[in-house]
Amino acid sequence: MAGVITASEPSWTTLFTGLSPRQFGRLITALRREGADPVRRGRPWSLPLEDRVLLVTAYWRTNLTLRQLAPLCGISKSAADRIVDRLGPALALQPRRRFRRDTVLIVDGTLVPTRDRTVAASSKNYRYSTNHQVVIDADTRLVVAVGKPLPGNRRRLPGLGGLRREGRRRHHPHGGADGGYRGTGLVIPHYRRRKGEDLPAWKEDHNASHRRVRSRVEHTFARMKSWKILRDCRLKGNGVHHAMLGIARLHNLALTG
Repeated sequence: MAGVITASEPSWTTLFTGLSPRQFGRLITALRREGADPVRRGRPWSLPLEDRVLLVTAYWRTNLTLRQLAPLCGISKSAADRIVDRLGPALALQPRRRFRRDTVLIVDGTLVPTRDRTVAASSKNYRYSTNHQVVIDADTRLVVAVGKPLPGNRRRLPGLGGLRREGRRRHHPHGGADGGYRGTGLVIPHYRRRKGEDLPAWKEDHNASHRRVRSRVEHTFARMKSWKILRDCRLKGNGVHHAMLGIARLHNLALTG
């Protein structure tokens, strides 16, 4: 059965990946170099690598069920299941290790509603969610790292410790976050230590500047949440983490051109 959605038509790749044909070609080349399309014994994949990548990204972008999406790609639901399970992790963003001396990193968390309650918890968005800590470069707005998801009622700072250890050998990046990260060594806004206390004007000015810089991570979340799977994820186990990492990689590719 022939599929309707195919990577041979550039309009589909642009629609579902957010990448230009040239960027999509670079992604496919990188995936092959990373071993995402090995020669294997037995029955070959029913779709070439380009179409398998398009299927995974279409699934993340639209959040259609695989029973709905598979016929559009000309394959069975079980074949689509295997493609998402195998190729999703291969699309994952690798955390950056090297930074310029003046790099400023911004850290914040976002909740992803998740149906697998073994990895989620009832959260402040009144849904069962996982909490993902994301680190971005304040200058380029590229995602640097994404921490492993935690149940949505918990919060910690995964991933940044590794960045700091690497930074001691090269250049230590500066980090900024909101007031929920007290005691982490990150730059956070000034806050009132006593009820009714007024902050000095210079602290208010500093907080305003801090908000303008920190808003960049909120803009990144907004771009990433345009992928509908991050609004209601049906994937189980590590699937939500793989989707978050894959979308972060595609976000970076779209920004870098």
